Amino acid sequence: MLTEFLAPDRLDLVAAGSGEDGLHVLADADYDLLILDIMLPGMSGIDVLKQVRQENDIPIIMLTARGDDVDRILGLEFGADDYIAKPFNPRELLARIKAIMRRTRPPTSPGHRLAVGDIELDARSRRVTTGDASIRLTGTEFELLHCLAQTPAEVVTKEQLSQRALGRRNLPYDRSIDTHISNVRRKLSAAGVTSPVIQSRRGVGYFLAVDE
Repeated sequence: MLTEFLAPDRLDLVAAGSGEDGLHVLADADYDLLILDIMLPGMSGIDVLKQVRQENDIPIIMLTARGDDVDRILGLEFGADDYIAKPFNPRELLARIKAIMRRTRPPTSPGHRLAVGDIELDARSRRVTTGDASIRLTGTEFELLHCLAQTPAEVVTKEQLSQRALGRRNLPYDRSIDTHISNVRRKLSAAGVTSPVIQSRRGVGYFLAVDE
């Protein structure tokens, strides 16, 4: 049904009926985005997500059952970019797809490099480096860090971060931004980055604290 709905929007789609088949399809070509259902025969969507994230930074939208908050949080923690709960309006899924596709296009402006503290962000390659080492972030994680890095020491609200990184409003009780920020913090720390540090302003948003 989703294939039939999305095809008229000039999206070149490939469908797989199981997690194992999906991994084989993904290995055969380069794709712009993966729509991944958690409830799959055999290998679960979470297991597929973990395996994909070992070597592929493709943007991933998870399809979850309504009320399965644990699955949603697990999906985000293991590297999903966004999720949508079933049942859903296919038009909402299409809007999420378009939002992700827009933000993953490389910029055309010359000022695509940004240095903050011990890290450098390259908006064209969507890479973060510290010294000679690369820090592997998902597309959403990169977008959040890049948004914060553009205005160091200034608080960016969760609503602004959600619009920028997810292309949608920040919904009440939605912990997506918090989970993504937690992932970025963990990856920066694992890479030995001590500056900048992502700090929170309770009830408002996040900002980058940079050592002078």
